[in-house]
Amino acid sequence: MKKGTLYIMLALSLLASAGCGNRNHRGKSAAVSQSPDTVKAVISFSEIEHNFGQVQEGEKVGCIFTFTNTGNADLVINSAITTCGCTVPKYDRRPIAPGKNGSLEVVFNTEGRNGIQSKTITVKSNADPPVIILKITAEVMNNSNN
Repeated sequence: MKKGTLYIMLALSLLASAGCGNRNHRGKSAAVSQSPDTVKAVISFSEIEHNFGQVQEGEKVGCIFTFTNTGNADLVINSAITTCGCTVPKYDRRPIAPGKNGSLEVVFNTEGRNGIQSKTITVKSNADPPVIILKITAEVMNNSNN
């Protein structure tokens, strides 16, 4: 065999063997896929308690609790349950994308109430944590305690 042909065959065989070493990587994405345990919504409220202070009996007072989905999956609030019919929550029912904000409005009807009132709102979602307790308080004043 001629020396030039030998060098060409040697170079081709080196290229072929180098290519074989990469066969295990063919078809695989460079991005690492996330396991189901790492793909989740995370709900982060800016505050979990609100104090209305002193309010007159008969007033309807409200506040808005804001939150951010700090996870990497859509956040869905499944329910917001209050301890009393005098407290009514309204919340975003649409999925909240990662990095986006949502809100939960709470209206407290003070009619028939007197003194210091404390109510909780249990928020259930697909997020981590799956249950969060929000709290509102107010001191309801009427003619007898003014």
